[in-house]
Amino acid sequence: MTTLRLTWVQPEDLLGHELHQAEEDGREPSAIAARWRRAGGPQSPHRAGASPQPTSPYLRALAQDLLDELADLPSRLKDREPTALSQIQALCPNWPATPSCPTPAEGPLSTAVGNRSAGAERVGTADLNQSSGGLGAAPPVSGRGGSGEEETSLTPTTLRPRLEAAWLGRAAGCLLGKPVEKLPLDGIRALAKATGNWPLTTWFTERGLPPHLKATHPWNRRSATTSLAENIDGMPEDDDLNYPLLNLLLLQRHGKHFTTTDVARLWLDELPAGRTFTAERVAYRNLLDGIEPPQTARHRNPFREWIGALIRADAHGWTNPGAPATAAEQAHRDATLTHTANGVYAAMFTAAAIAEAATGTTDIHACLRTGLTVVPPDSRLAEAVRHAIQLAAEHRDFDTVVDELHATHAAYHWVHAIPNTALLAAALTHADGDFTASICRVVSGGWDTDSNGATAGSITGLLAGAPEAIPSRWTTPLKNRLATSIGDFNGTGFDTLADLTAQLATRPTT
Repeated sequence: MTTLRLTWVQPEDLLGHELHQAEEDGREPSAIAARWRRAGGPQSPHRAGASPQPTSPYLRALAQDLLDELADLPSRLKDREPTALSQIQALCPNWPATPSCPTPAEGPLSTAVGNRSAGAERVGTADLNQSSGGLGAAPPVSGRGGSGEEETSLTPTTLRPRLEAAWLGRAAGCLLGKPVEKLPLDGIRALAKATGNWPLTTWFTERGLPPHLKATHPWNRRSATTSLAENIDGMPEDDDLNYPLLNLLLLQRHGKHFTTTDVARLWLDELPAGRTFTAERVAYRNLLDGIEPPQTARHRNPFREWIGALIRADAHGWTNPGAPATAAEQAHRDATLTHTANGVYAAMFTAAAIAEAATGTTDIHACLRTGLTVVPPDSRLAEAVRHAIQLAAEHRDFDTVVDELHATHAAYHWVHAIPNTALLAAALTHADGDFTASICRVVSGGWDTDSNGATAGSITGLLAGAPEAIPSRWTTPLKNRLATSIGDFNGTGFDTLADLTAQLATRPTT
């Protein structure tokens, strides 16, 4: 009989990850760890989402109890790394002065399960086009970058080319990283070198790859058939593209004053549970168990500082050009469904940096500085990003930067937000915001390759300013088409998505 080992939710696997999380966020888990080891409990899976074999009912029950005990341990970092927005803002002396939307009060979730709220019927591209009255209907808004530029008029017409480049860039960067996701750094380097693609400059390929090397470092099994140079045919489905689509629906239905509960309702309506991973999967399970936000982020969720909230942040930046504080606050309301502390900061950092880039009047270094203004300066994430930027400025050889980052952050899981955000900042800095150099550097740096490639592609696509400014080798294979299980978006073109995003960016808020 085949055993189903559902990834990212087995209590006996979560316990090992929570022990690591406790060490990282300033708790003292040694006594609980010793109890787990004495009982014969396994360590957390190193790279997979579940251990290969089921454990005993006793160990599963013990793991659940110990997860709850770990949650009650005090943290010495709680004052440096809060999750509440007001506390984050109080720790940020350079919080952007851009006018921001007030955070709305949360509403109860209990009425959402099994019912769609009024006006929240399934929405696709046609509905969004109708709701906004066409591209010419939305009035212009003004935005000011965080680096002191003069005020510029932002309309659907001026935003649309930048947003199409951002969508294309996010897809291309994600697709570049997909075949080597989960591979160790030496494997990524070996595969690229063996096919004459090092330093990385284009898609990975299997052509000319020695069989023994493919056996040693196999491509990601879910992605090999759709993401190597010889078989790319449009953008395949990926959670790094699903979440921006979900957030288009979120903003269309609820506007920029959405609540975390609105995000939860939308997920229950539109996001297949099997398309979630790590913190998102645990939070989804918690919702189905009747746990409400923000406790969904904390209850037996050892992945709450991993990268999942960061990959959801782009739409908040895209739709708030020149308003990094607003973008960061939206990202916070989205992120706290699933994440805490540094996991939330990574999303806020990314949203603010993208909002700065979306003005079209700044460079990557100003964008990264703006991103840091919304992160508590004494947090682990802020320290990691500052260190990464410094390394990138000091070393001409990017491999040296990557090796130093891997040595510094060796204790973190490969999906954790801190090392991945640091690598992202280093790659963007070292490449000086160039599109190809940015996505290739960040993917060549390992860890969560597709997610990092997607975010680097998004922000440098905005900086490029238009689809034609991105080399055609990255955009032509996408065929202006992406696959998804979200809403009615399957097969939608990136030009259409840019239209919809521009409409939402310039829609009046009420």
